[in-house]
Amino acid sequence: MSSAKSFDIPKALVWDAYMDVKRSAGGPGVDGQCMDDFEGDLKNQLYKIWNRMSSGSYCPPPVLRVEIPKADGGVRALGIPTIGDRIAQAVVKRYLEPLVEPHFHEDSYGYRPGRSALDAVAKARQRCWRDNWVLDLDISKFFDTLDHVLVMRAVRRFTTCKWVLMYIERWLRADVQLPDGTRQQRCSGTPQGGVISPLLANIFLHLAFDQWMKEHYPAIHFERYADDIVVHCRSRKQLEWVKERLERRLKLCKLSLHPDKTRVVYCKDSRRPHDESSQSFDFLGYTFRPRSARNHRGEFFVSFSPAISPKAARTLRQTIRDEWKLKTCTHLELNDLAHRLNPIISGWINYYGRFCRSALHAVLNHINLALVGWAMRKFKTLRRRRTRAQAWLKDVAQRDPLLFTHWQYQGWMTRAV
Repeated sequence: MSSAKSFDIPKALVWDAYMDVKRSAGGPGVDGQCMDDFEGDLKNQLYKIWNRMSSGSYCPPPVLRVEIPKADGGVRALGIPTIGDRIAQAVVKRYLEPLVEPHFHEDSYGYRPGRSALDAVAKARQRCWRDNWVLDLDISKFFDTLDHVLVMRAVRRFTTCKWVLMYIERWLRADVQLPDGTRQQRCSGTPQGGVISPLLANIFLHLAFDQWMKEHYPAIHFERYADDIVVHCRSRKQLEWVKERLERRLKLCKLSLHPDKTRVVYCKDSRRPHDESSQSFDFLGYTFRPRSARNHRGEFFVSFSPAISPKAARTLRQTIRDEWKLKTCTHLELNDLAHRLNPIISGWINYYGRFCRSALHAVLNHINLALVGWAMRKFKTLRRRRTRAQAWLKDVAQRDPLLFTHWQYQGWMTRAV
């Protein structure tokens, strides 16, 4: 390390952090700089980040506030750092993550290497079959209300590295810039959209929730993906008892449960005949509820199982309608559309089709309807002739069933009449 530098931060760490940010993509922050612009002077840009972080003089720019509409009519506020700031955050994340990862709970799934949301859904399904009750937790405005003092106290449990602690504290206090250019100071919370925010959330909730549950209620299981938490209980009495103590615990951590979104759910199936008012909950894009199923002997029964949630299905249909806009793509050939859309469709099927794939067919049919609309715009012989356009698309599917990824899961599309 140069004697002029306050902190020993390897240049290779900055390079690896840059590669992480590049893979994650993302839009520009307050400076309007995109990745192509940043890479136009890459060597100097990375050197400046390393030099300032190593000398202790790096100060994060404001975070751009972007509001994303929610299905319930509200908005979710995201904080978008600049590309340079995302790289600086990734430097700290790369240093800190190996220190905290071995301590994290086995039922913490969010933003962790080797774990996924589908792992959490699978485990929740298994435990819903075993336990009768679920407490679906919703922490009110978790990312917006995190107490900075408590966050720093949690991080210090895992590291005493001065530059890591210093920069995390600076990021927590960084201003927020609104789209009109107005700046706001932040005295609590960490912005959703920051590279370091998910790790800070995991560290905080590991101590506030995971470790506390393990120490006080080791027989009660849960799945946590960031601040999305499902707790499994054997009885209603046990659930109410745990809920009361969780509320006290979260209050000590300066958090609270949302009174309307935190739900008590009965996992009704063929073995559980009780008629309870609430028998469904959403978790990571899936709705868990009683569903008709068939056992290995071909007999029907009721299973409490997950399938794509109505909310997620609406979002996918809206993407097809408002973002794909296939009717404006008549300059493309069908093969071009397939090349453009198949990676997206494959991602949807791989995620939402993991459990009860048949529930995804309505969304896949929406893709076909969009393709029919595209054909009616592109070909004169099909204009204002929907039935003929549908027959044309089905004929294409029969001749080339692998052209679009979802066709292989829709036998009626590729089956000759």
